[in-house]
Amino acid sequence: MERFTISLDSSLARQFDGLIAARGYRNRSEAVRDLIRGTLEGERLRAEPAGWCVANLSYVFNHHERELAERLTALQHQHHDLTVAALHSHLDHENCLESVILRGPAAAVRRFAEALIAERGVRHGSLNVIALEAEHRHAHDDHGTPHVHYRPAR
Repeated sequence: MERFTISLDSSLARQFDGLIAARGYRNRSEAVRDLIRGTLEGERLRAEPAGWCVANLSYVFNHHERELAERLTALQHQHHDLTVAALHSHLDHENCLESVILRGPAAAVRRFAEALIAERGVRHGSLNVIALEAEHRHAHDDHGTPHVHYRPAR
């Protein structure tokens, strides 16, 4: 483990300590590590998408909007190779929140998410992407098809 020292003015330190308490961190080091990881992941994802990722696509839509729910479901079916799971929640009499877990090539995941968010009537679309790296390839038994396991990139 490497150590480094940073200096903060009193006001910034108090605000940071408030954030640490609100998020339940045990100490400043844990919070700083998470901030660094988040920033590095954000920078990695700003680059041209490459490799595999896992992502959460969330969006709000009005289910009374003409054929929108059917269009969204059709898009998910067209991309069944990327769609792992979907959660649908009713917010009120008109609005629904959907959260879709995606996994696949980062470029394909982004294109699908952008297409879904661009559907007329979709509001508040947000994509959270986590880059993956191949961990190992194997088959689970003598007759199984070899496949790759992925883990979050470090």
